[in-house]
Amino acid sequence: MSQPLRIGVFGGAFDPPHRAHVALVRSAIKALQLDEVRVLPTGQPWHRPGKLTDAAHRLAMARLAFAELPQVVVDEREIRRNGPSYTIDTLTELQAEQPQAQLYLLIGDDQRRSLPAWHRIGEIARLAIICAAARDPQVAPWHAGAPSEAKVAGPDIQPLPMPLMPISATDIRERLSRQAGVAALVAPAVERYIHEHHLYSPR
Repeated sequence: MSQPLRIGVFGGAFDPPHRAHVALVRSAIKALQLDEVRVLPTGQPWHRPGKLTDAAHRLAMARLAFAELPQVVVDEREIRRNGPSYTIDTLTELQAEQPQAQLYLLIGDDQRRSLPAWHRIGEIARLAIICAAARDPQVAPWHAGAPSEAKVAGPDIQPLPMPLMPISATDIRERLSRQAGVAALVAPAVERYIHEHHLYSPR
């Protein structure tokens, strides 16, 4: 009897996608033996009122950032969805499309901290195994499985081993706004795309 597909689900603004995003997915593929990872640039996230860079740019950058990982499929559904974008809707659709698959929801440490407030979090936890990676050195004890950080209010979370990489899209945008270099933070193809399309430049 064949084993069910193991599908990772990794959503985010990807504004822009950076090396820590790619490292998280690479680590998840290895640690969880994933057959496929759906990378989903978000449409209008319910928890983020600020304006995002145009969806077409974020989609193009995501494709460039994850091109080196053959297991990744950059999925457009959240961008095409009308109204607020909810993780539960995406997981429900994926389960309907692949009813025999095991879904793994991949999240960063910042998302882990806000998880109890997510829309229909109980249903999310029933549809997918939630796997979180730490990127903040201050939460390294949780990353290593220490009891003090291993539990948070809300659903069970499976730690995802990966190198700690304190990179944030907010910092990258700020650096670009003052014309500082970001070569160490994003893939070369993403950096070229940003400059070619004058994204995040000072107005």
